[in-house]
Amino acid sequence: MDIKRIAILGTGSMGGAILSGLLKSGFDPSQISVSTKSTDSAERLAEELGVLSFALENGDDANQMAVAGADVVLIGVKPAYVLEVLADVADSLNDNALVISVAAGTTTASMEAVLPEDVGVVRAMPNTPAIVGRAVTGVAAGERATDWAVDVTRELFETVGKVLVLDESKIDALSTISGSGPAYVFYLIEQMTKAAKHQGFSDEDAALLVNETFLGAAELLVDSGKAPDVLRKQVTSPNGTTERAIARMEQTDLAGMFAEATDAALARAREIAAGK
Repeated sequence: MDIKRIAILGTGSMGGAILSGLLKSGFDPSQISVSTKSTDSAERLAEELGVLSFALENGDDANQMAVAGADVVLIGVKPAYVLEVLADVADSLNDNALVISVAAGTTTASMEAVLPEDVGVVRAMPNTPAIVGRAVTGVAAGERATDWAVDVTRELFETVGKVLVLDESKIDALSTISGSGPAYVFYLIEQMTKAAKHQGFSDEDAALLVNETFLGAAELLVDSGKAPDVLRKQVTSPNGTTERAIARMEQTDLAGMFAEATDAALARAREIAAGK
């Protein structure tokens, strides 16, 4: 990876996952600087990981100190604070630095507007399985981003999973599928667990049945190389119990519900981009 120094502003779940992925890939911790909320967190990151860390509670210049000398800056703060943080560090950035944001709804154009003209911006939309190295990340370049910037961003997020490079016009739609997708899966697991309890299983047994079924089915899907509808049909014997269950699900128009749900998520992403 052609990076000499990287700064990560915000070490919450996503910033922390990227930090972990970088270190696991062999990136030198002494070439990573981070800003985090508390002194305790900053001290822990420095002692346990060997990164250079700065605590926001120790002063207003923690972010500026973190980005000093970095050729890549990852913005891991909440969407509402992205532009504020970028404006705060704009004068401290290296010439030709690359800024990568993982915030939903904040466009590259809005970020470029508060940054020096020689600073390129790339949006990345990872999902929470980044924590376990199984993320899917969408990457979209701003107008000033070079091929090098896109390549570096892709390599960076490949340390925590798979990467899809796409036009920014599609990044919000991607967020409704892979970004929000883990929540949909967890919701389905919740409902199947409730169904298992309804059938008389204990909490522990219900969790075992459902969690391992989801895990096993996902691994089978990947290992088999078959489409999900093919695998579903293999389980669904004519006039059997599974066919009866699937028929009942189809009566509720699950396909339409998922389309409506992702449309609703996309509408909300556009509202966020509009500052609503």
